[in-house]
Amino acid sequence: MRIDRGAYVAVMGPSGSGKSTLMHIIGCLDVPTGGRFLLGGEDVGGMDEVDLAGVRNRQIGFVFQQFNLLPSLSAWRNVELPLTYAGVARDERRVRARAALERVGLGDRMAHRPGELSGGQQQRVAVARALVTDPAMILADEPTGNLDSVSTEDVLGLFDELHAQGRTIVLITHEAEVAERARRVIRVRDGRILSDEAGRAS
Repeated sequence: MRIDRGAYVAVMGPSGSGKSTLMHIIGCLDVPTGGRFLLGGEDVGGMDEVDLAGVRNRQIGFVFQQFNLLPSLSAWRNVELPLTYAGVARDERRVRARAALERVGLGDRMAHRPGELSGGQQQRVAVARALVTDPAMILADEPTGNLDSVSTEDVLGLFDELHAQGRTIVLITHEAEVAERARRVIRVRDGRILSDEAGRAS
């Protein structure tokens, strides 16, 4: 399987099909037991955990179903966390966090904590956090699984915008209507690729 820069790909399959394992490999959270995974032409199989952490922080932005926001921190402080881990200076972190939140339409919610935001807004904060390091790829794992239909459309519209701006999007989902938003749909079952075809949005 090859995913080119700027692609919008959905990986689809039932529970236990291998979606999560594939996501962990693509996201450099795990390494394959066989074969090779090249990210930007670099084989990640020989990297140690420190190297893998560096690749994750620089090249991949993660968006999860559970949002994974810290409830005691404001939106902008949640968004700046990856920059903190990367050793970016405080003033620059604040500027970049503000820009990321404005990019997802939450510039007026910077000081709000997660509990003061709707589910869709919390997921937008999570997307802003994924964008703040300017990664080559956004890897979204069931990002609409906890959202109502209105918030789902809101977040998928944001992914459409990011893709239109040239960002690579890899979306892990079991929902057909979510996968159809991608330009390419890869279906997996029992650890194997069953099909790889153009999505309806192409």
